[in-house]
Amino acid sequence: MTAPAPCVLVVEDDPTINQALADRFTAEGFEVVRAHDGPGAVAAHAAHDPAVVVLDLMLPGFDGLEVCRRIQADRPVPVLMLTARDDESDIIVGLGVGADDYLTKPFRMREVVARVRALLRRVARAAELGRPDETITHHAGLTLDERTRRCTVDGHAVHLTPTEFDLLALLAREPGAVLRRERIVADLWGWDDGLGRGSLDSHVKALRAKVGAHRIRTVHGVGYALDDGAGR
Repeated sequence: MTAPAPCVLVVEDDPTINQALADRFTAEGFEVVRAHDGPGAVAAHAAHDPAVVVLDLMLPGFDGLEVCRRIQADRPVPVLMLTARDDESDIIVGLGVGADDYLTKPFRMREVVARVRALLRRVARAAELGRPDETITHHAGLTLDERTRRCTVDGHAVHLTPTEFDLLALLAREPGAVLRRERIVADLWGWDDGLGRGSLDSHVKALRAKVGAHRIRTVHGVGYALDDGAGR
């Protein structure tokens, strides 16, 4: 029996870009739902329950950040954010409200599709990680439950986006070990050609703001590690 085509919600107010994205995803075998403004995006998400959302940051009605807040309050859904501004503060805020990845305009259609497929693969891998005897990690005041996908820091619940949780869980499985950037990108997004390094740096910054900057150590030119508490 053939698996149903994944549904992608395309939210873009520029009609030319909206149509181009819809045409490309349709050609790639996706079911496509379209919206052109903030309220329409929230309504389309509620009506169609898409597997993934491609979301423009600047929208009429209310912006993509508010769309992301509202749809993520319902259930976690992978979101690829599109932005015309390569402003780090905008990107960090977008990731903070639930976006999993971002692309700045102009972008290549094949890269949009590649990133969406990578997000869907990551969600599928996370769903298959049912390891009943290894689902809870405790480390230096940090607790991660991979079964319920909940995180606490020093006893306080912390809301993480799906990508932030997976990034932290990856580091927590080898506390103190430095994971190379290429490995992290490949594990989280399935890319092995250097794509996603900028996304990784932005996710690390957003994650540090939530769990404490001292917990994630940067090894310049190599990668990142979950601080093992040495010397603390």
